[in-house]
Amino acid sequence: MLRSAVGIRYLVCGFKLIMQPGIRRWVLIPMLINFIFFSLFIALGVSQTGNLLDELMSHLPDWLQWLNWLLWPLFSLAILMIGFYLSLLSANLVAAPFNGLLAEEVEQHLRGATAAENMSWRTFLQSIVPALYSEIRKIAYFVIRALPLLLLFVIPGINILAPLLWALFSAWMLALEYVDYPLSNHGLLFPRYCPLLRERRALAMGFGGGILLLSMIPIINFIAIPIAVAGATTLALEEKLLPAQQTKSGDAAHSPPISSA
Repeated sequence: MLRSAVGIRYLVCGFKLIMQPGIRRWVLIPMLINFIFFSLFIALGVSQTGNLLDELMSHLPDWLQWLNWLLWPLFSLAILMIGFYLSLLSANLVAAPFNGLLAEEVEQHLRGATAAENMSWRTFLQSIVPALYSEIRKIAYFVIRALPLLLLFVIPGINILAPLLWALFSAWMLALEYVDYPLSNHGLLFPRYCPLLRERRALAMGFGGGILLLSMIPIINFIAIPIAVAGATTLALEEKLLPAQQTKSGDAAHSPPISSA
């Protein structure tokens, strides 16, 4: 199986996991935050998308005006991808501590840990500042690379490729975004884990691309964040990005086989 397809499979695992009784309670807050940000984007998009597309098309030289029939749907798709990605980015900034808690719960479920071993509220509160700091660093990483890509949309000729380049960049950023939650629970914060994903680039791009597609599907996009967090936790465990579980004696214990159910 292609590694990119394996990345998408982890999202299917994530969907199944958030339906588990012990995990469902941690899904509600990220889902509500996501709902608010997506609703704001939809309201803004309905009122401004037409004007933005007209502005982009006005930058085309006269000799490329015949491409309007092709560029209009491409730019429309690009605006959707950019808008939904920015909505996810904003929602994740607010929901970061709760996403970390959800990742911890999913990890303990997959490892077969007992409730007593789960993250405490004290640990949760202590994780807020590192989680927000990691989110801010990811935003800075994103802005530095996104601005040149956005400029491509107004360069005649090159702007035909801009939607594809943005989709690839978004897939990579979404993989970084969600793998962060299970890894940061073990002290591996952004950007220390970037090399780990670069070694698994096809897997990461498949996973991130799947999240981007989920974010563009009505209704499903409201639960895209918890699905992605649960899927990323499964990915981190199966790809051995997380440390082995420790026994009470301090020796590493073998994790049980990870199930998507």
